[in-house]
Amino acid sequence: MTVHHKILIADDDASIRLVLSQAFSRLGYQVRATGNATTLLKWVSEGEGDLVITDVVMPDENVFDVLPRIRKERPKLPVIVMSAQNTLLTAVNAAEIGAFEYVPKPFDLDDMTAAAKRALTRPADAEATKAQARAVRDERLPLIGRSAPMQDVYRTIARLVSADLTVLILGESGTGKELVARALHDLGPRRDGRFAVINLAAVPRERVEAELFGRGEGDIGKLIEADGGTLFLDEIGDMPLDAQTRLLRVIDGSEATINPRTGRRPNVRIIAATNRDLRSLIQQGLFREDLFFRLNVARVRLPPLRDRTEDIPDLARSFLLRAHREGLPAKAIDAAALERLKTYDWPGNVRELENLIRRICALYAEDLITARIVERELQDQNTAPTEASGPVTLASLVERHLAGYFADQPDGVPPAGLYDRVLQEVEHPLIRLTLAATRGNQVRAAEILGLNRNTLRKKIQDLGVEMSRNKR
Repeated sequence: MTVHHKILIADDDASIRLVLSQAFSRLGYQVRATGNATTLLKWVSEGEGDLVITDVVMPDENVFDVLPRIRKERPKLPVIVMSAQNTLLTAVNAAEIGAFEYVPKPFDLDDMTAAAKRALTRPADAEATKAQARAVRDERLPLIGRSAPMQDVYRTIARLVSADLTVLILGESGTGKELVARALHDLGPRRDGRFAVINLAAVPRERVEAELFGRGEGDIGKLIEADGGTLFLDEIGDMPLDAQTRLLRVIDGSEATINPRTGRRPNVRIIAATNRDLRSLIQQGLFREDLFFRLNVARVRLPPLRDRTEDIPDLARSFLLRAHREGLPAKAIDAAALERLKTYDWPGNVRELENLIRRICALYAEDLITARIVERELQDQNTAPTEASGPVTLASLVERHLAGYFADQPDGVPPAGLYDRVLQEVEHPLIRLTLAATRGNQVRAAEILGLNRNTLRKKIQDLGVEMSRNKR
C-alpha cells in the first residue's frame, strides 16, 4: 500500500472521524480530519488530499452546496459522500453533483475502505469534469425505505439516471417496478418528455402491436407517444413473439417507424420490467434471447418486502398520510401493529401493504390502528401459505401468485380478461411439458391431457407451443 495518498475526512461526529482516521491510517494512508466544511474547503484549495470523504450535513454548510466548489477548484479530486439521510434523493443528488460514490450511514467499514481504494486507483482521466446537473429538491419521492437492500437500489438508480441506457427492472409483483421506471425518467435528462406505459399483462395479445406501434389513421401508438421521453414496457415477459421481433427491430434501428409529427424515427429510452424469469422463458421458446440481451443493458433488481421488513414502519406511515390526503380518515398506528406487519410474509409486497392500510382506513372507525386490527385483516386475507397449512400445492402456489398480481393492480382490481390470461399461463407449460414427455407424440399427449387431438392441435397453434420430437 502506498503511503503517498492522503485522505481528507469531514464529519461533525467525532467518533466517525476517529474510526475512519484509524482505519485508513492502519492501511497506510495519510489522514486529515475536520468537523466542518470551511476547513475542508481550505485544505482542498491549498492542494491537499487525493480523496475526500465527507458527510452531507455539516455545522456550517451542506456538502451539496460545497461539492460544486470542490469540483471547480479540483475537478479530478474524487469525493465520497456519506449520509444518514438514506433516501433516493440523497443518492441521486450525490451522483448528479459529481460525487465518486455515495455510502449510506451506518456504513460497513470494509465497504468504505473498498470505495476509497476504487476512487484512488481509478484511471486518471475517468473523472472528466461534468456540467453540474439540476439539483433535485422534491422530497416527495416515489421510493421509500432506508434498509440496506434499498440503499443498493438507490445507488443503482443514481448511476443510471443520466446514462440514458436501456434498463431491465426485475422484481416480484408489487415491489415498485413502475416507481423505479418513473424515477429514472423524472430524475433524468428526458424528464420533460412523455412517460408512456404499456402493461403487457393487461393488453390482449392480439392488440399488443397496435398499442405499441399504432393502428394507423392518426393512432400513433405508445412508441411515437414517448418520442423524446421514456417508454415503459411493464411485464415484458408477457409480450407475444411477433411484437418482440418488431420491438427488437426498433431497438437495433431497422424498424421503419416514423413519427409523423417530426418526420424522424422516434428517440425513446426503453425501460422494461418483469416479475418472470426471462431466461426460463427463453428456454421455453417464449422470449427472444437477442431481445433479452438488448433489454438487459443495465439491470435494477428490486427486493421483496419480506427482505426489507425494517422499511415497513416508514412505508405504513407514508401510506396512512397518502390515504388521508386522498380523503380517507386520518389514523395513527401503534408499535405492536407495526411489529405484526413486520412478521407477515407479504406475497403482494409493497402494493399489498398499501392496499391493506387503505382498507383499514376505510373500514375501521378507530383512530389508532392496533395489532388486533392488523391481525384481523391479515387473517381475512389468508393469502400466504404457511408451514402449518400443510404441503405446498399447485393451488396454493397459484393463489399466492394471483394474490401478488391482484395486489399489484391499482385499487387491487385487474383489467378485464383475467380468466383467459390465467388459463393461457397454465396451459402453455402444461402442454409443452406433456409434449416433451411424449417426445412430441400428439396422440399420446392428448390422451394424457384428456383432450381431443384436434383440440390439442388448435391449442398448440394458438398458444405458440414449440414441438419437441426427440427420438427415444
